[in-house]
Amino acid sequence: MSDSVDPRSLLAQVKDLAREAGARILEVYDTDFDVESKEDNSPLTAADMASHTAIINGLRALTPEIPVLSEESADVPYDERCQWDWYWLIDPLDGTKEFIKRNGEFTVNIALIHGGRPVLGVVYVPVKEWLYTGCEGEGATKQVGDAPAEPIRVRPLQDGPVRVVGSRSHRGDSLEAFLHKLGEHEIVSMGSSLKLCLVAEGEADIYPRLGPTSEWDTAAAQCVVEQAGGRVTDLEMQELRYNQKESVLNPFFLVIADDSRDWAQYLE
Repeated sequence: MSDSVDPRSLLAQVKDLAREAGARILEVYDTDFDVESKEDNSPLTAADMASHTAIINGLRALTPEIPVLSEESADVPYDERCQWDWYWLIDPLDGTKEFIKRNGEFTVNIALIHGGRPVLGVVYVPVKEWLYTGCEGEGATKQVGDAPAEPIRVRPLQDGPVRVVGSRSHRGDSLEAFLHKLGEHEIVSMGSSLKLCLVAEGEADIYPRLGPTSEWDTAAAQCVVEQAGGRVTDLEMQELRYNQKESVLNPFFLVIADDSRDWAQYLE
């Protein structure tokens, strides 16, 4: 794979692929589906696998020379992965718990990684028909249904309460401590990678994720945030990077709209 690849040339096809995967998910969503447990006890449904299959087949047809790492096929040894300069990183259904609750807050996530950085990211919300994109050279957009895609941008920090994105399914003592130090704030609750997208589109100021996630949970939405002018950093304020180690677990991280404030001061 050469450095001359232009992610912009792949964006339209990847958007179509995310929509196709979303359609496969909704076919299951509208049924009385079964829920299984994976080895780590996280839930798995037929929708996860239907989306995975649609995306894998689509990407192999689109770019047969670029390897693919998916949550549902993550058993690639690091000594093989570490040689990948380009690869696709996907989460076919992020927010399976939200899917099971039928609250609509689940997403399809497709990212293209180059040199450890996401250079193209598509996040699709099947129930709402929201499509977020981030692509180097194109910026970030949100499209609702068949309406034209509109550019999105993070917002400058406002006077008054800080708008903080929090998880619907995960809260812990570290986040409570962060909020206590932060002072006046409003919580915006949301599931899945939509939390990052809320920051990207100017609906929130910060998303502190002080709990475990995997690389496929964040890559596509990180690209949206960064192309919208925001940052996704570890707790040392360094950019979140991918495929740098054997584990696919992310460090704890912050999603920041406006870095004119020292957000690290609120960490324990």
